[in-house]
Amino acid sequence: MTSSATQGIKTVLHPVSDLAAAKAVYTALLGIPPQADSAYYVGFDVAGQHIGLVPRGGPQNMTSPVAYWHVPDIEAKLAEVTAAGATVNEPVRDVGSGRLVATVTDPDGNVLGLLQDR
Repeated sequence: MTSSATQGIKTVLHPVSDLAAAKAVYTALLGIPPQADSAYYVGFDVAGQHIGLVPRGGPQNMTSPVAYWHVPDIEAKLAEVTAAGATVNEPVRDVGSGRLVATVTDPDGNVLGLLQDR
């Protein structure tokens, strides 16, 4: 396994139009209350999977769910996937607590997320 191998999809963010309504549905679906609950983000952690609700698609203007592949070195993986034909959609940025995220678009227009925890 190379140092830039992914650690799998562990985070999926969903854009929502009504955060309170979505929070109720996901709480019922997952059977637990959210671990993060604010006006700009609601997050659930279930069996090693993180499910996030982002009002109005957040600053990245998501229009559909985005799966985030966890990687040990986000800069290396970003370089690798862009060299293979992906286009940077959102460059690497720190979203707090040492978490770095970026998104790319594959040749068919699908948005793929990359996430590194430091």
